[in-house]
Amino acid sequence: MLSELSELGFYALAGQPKSPRDLIDEVRAGEAMGLGTAFISERYNIKEAATLSGAAGAVTERIGIATAATNHNTRHPLVTASYATTMHRLTGGRFTLGIGRGITMMQDAFGIPRVTTAQLEDFAGLMRRLWHGETIIGHDGPAGSWPVLRLDPTFDEDIPLLLVACGPNSLALGGRCFDDVVLHTFFTDETTARCVDTVKRAAEEAGRDPAAVRVWSCFATIGDHLDHDLRMKKTVGRLATYLQGYGDLLVRTNGWDPAALERFRADELVASFAGGFDQTATTEQLEHVATLIPDEWLASAATGTPEQCVDAIRDQRDLACDGVILHGATPAELAPIVTAYRARPA
Repeated sequence: MLSELSELGFYALAGQPKSPRDLIDEVRAGEAMGLGTAFISERYNIKEAATLSGAAGAVTERIGIATAATNHNTRHPLVTASYATTMHRLTGGRFTLGIGRGITMMQDAFGIPRVTTAQLEDFAGLMRRLWHGETIIGHDGPAGSWPVLRLDPTFDEDIPLLLVACGPNSLALGGRCFDDVVLHTFFTDETTARCVDTVKRAAEEAGRDPAAVRVWSCFATIGDHLDHDLRMKKTVGRLATYLQGYGDLLVRTNGWDPAALERFRADELVASFAGGFDQTATTEQLEHVATLIPDEWLASAATGTPEQCVDAIRDQRDLACDGVILHGATPAELAPIVTAYRARPA
């Protein structure tokens, strides 16, 4: 049995899986490789987080399982609290409930209320109170109003909470109230270091131990051992999709040139493209899109040989990240990189 690499994680069902059953082999492989945590994202298709995390917990014994993320306002708080408690006990304490703001463009289209910092903080407090057996009467706060909220008065569960954060308000909230914070993919080194500092400083100001708040770099890890078409989808396609959904936030956070984003959006292919580039774009289309994205925007990733990828991953640790999520690749695709990582102890 390989020793656990607790500082490394991966996303299950990266990209567009053909079947949710792919998760079963992936989490087993990730555990066998010694990866510390399997992160589960949520999309409104075949990636419903509660179902996937239950499956992951049932077929593994050691690996951590974390949602990163679901939205707090798509389920009643009792449903979410019960889900987390069930996962906590099913896995023997290996589960982390992760929430985030979501994509405002999608929320507006589907009639889902936008998520605020105050709601996230209120919701986190409700979860912790319910997990510790409290009966909450007449709650009226940013997260909502409920006459009674109650799970079981005998509960006394310490279930970790995770926040996916990008902007300064979310990062500070993560330091104040959450156990783990996941940063966004394609952050520059400067942005990553600043975000880690914001989380840790907020934790300290809140009277918490900054070391107890774990900050994860979500780091695109796409080695040259993958074929060209797949690499294009996982790099150019993925970043282009982010720019479609919340480009202004990503550009502002990284201090990138907003004029480059406007040129990207004004391109005829981009303006007329239906759906996400990482889902349906052809290699030819992605090669065109690559000419619209500045090289430095794509540079914040682990690429090249397995050894070069390891160097980039270790650089993320040098930026004070507590963990690195090897994002955008399955355990099978990550195998040469993880082998190289083990061969070169820090």
